[in-house]
Amino acid sequence: MNLRGIDTFLFDLDGTLLPMDMDEFTHMYFRELSKAFSDLIEPERLVKYVWAATMDMINNSGQRTNEEAFMESFAKLVGYDKIQTYKERFDAFYDQGFLNTRQCVKDVQAMKESMRILKEKGYHVAIATNPLFPRKAIVYRIQWAGFKPEDFIYISCFENNRFCKPNVAFYREVLKEIGKQPHQCIMVGNDVQEDLVASALGIKTFLITDYMLHRGGEPIQCTYKGSYEDFYEFVKQLPVAGKQQDVR
Repeated sequence: MNLRGIDTFLFDLDGTLLPMDMDEFTHMYFRELSKAFSDLIEPERLVKYVWAATMDMINNSGQRTNEEAFMESFAKLVGYDKIQTYKERFDAFYDQGFLNTRQCVKDVQAMKESMRILKEKGYHVAIATNPLFPRKAIVYRIQWAGFKPEDFIYISCFENNRFCKPNVAFYREVLKEIGKQPHQCIMVGNDVQEDLVASALGIKTFLITDYMLHRGGEPIQCTYKGSYEDFYEFVKQLPVAGKQQDVR
């Protein structure tokens, strides 16, 4: 496969750069969230409201940030007179109970080594995670993966982004922010529906299969596909950024 012009890797976070089982993470996330809000709302109602507001955020049309979309939807459910209290509680949660979800993270050395090699070879790396969380929550997870925020030229988050995966507009937004064209990038992710849609813009894709998510029965179409170890071998074969080479 011709990698001519590629100089940037876009990474999903959960299940890709940050190895974890998403079902385990989701269960622990809502368990900790329910504890943090126990004096304000019943756990069942909180979970229902968070999912509803999250769906409104996923369907964001770009007229507002994802944070604004989520909070507007959540305010309709809990009451506009209470939303400031909830905002403050969410903010505190991401510095407190949320940190316990680190227990879900697995240690995969191959991905850490892959990142080191990419940086050594001069490739730009960016975080193109679904921007459903505040920046602080994403930064924590970047650190749990063994990296620093400054390692990346871009980090998606719900304060800044106006679209979500699998809307292809999210990838247009990322490309615009980093000043890249589709042919310069490879999207690396574990979600068939959310990450491989980047190919609609002409972005090459690498599907990580260790924690693969595939919600439909359609055939998987990606440029590359393999485990963490396969990705590591792929990265080792790459030329220095800016040079032309075919990698199989």
